[in-house]
Amino acid sequence: MTMTTRPTANDAELVLKLYELRRETEMRKARDWWLVKFWPQTADDFIKVANAMGTQENAWLRQVGGYWDMAASMVLHGTIHPDLFLEGGVSGEMFFIYAKMQPILNEVREKMQNPGLLSNVEKVITQFEAGRERLKTISARVASRRKAMTEAAKAS
Repeated sequence: MTMTTRPTANDAELVLKLYELRRETEMRKARDWWLVKFWPQTADDFIKVANAMGTQENAWLRQVGGYWDMAASMVLHGTIHPDLFLEGGVSGEMFFIYAKMQPILNEVREKMQNPGLLSNVEKVITQFEAGRERLKTISARVASRRKAMTEAAKAS
């Protein structure tokens, strides 16, 4: 998908609405959990939470994953301009979550028999040059953080 037009005021309005959704109280808790506390090392780590229906973590997993996949689908369908959506302040969190999941994502999809898990997120990131470049940077940060966490765990 290539768009020749520039982002419009309507694109900006939709991005602001997406931002408002991210500010909702429960969504903030879910985002904090995903970003700070949830660091699945294996597919089974993810699947354990995904299968724990009725738990707070399961709800947060679905809420944030669903939110970013929905937002990405709007880009893929031409509702939001990709140049605007791929800006750091708009979708940086999406890249971070995807980078955390990328090493285990194919195995998670296979084991859960869910080939569409985060597929819109993946398509938006990989379909656009800006997304691919940004992913490299974010993936390096995530790898560095994982390494630091592993070293800290060994030291304690």
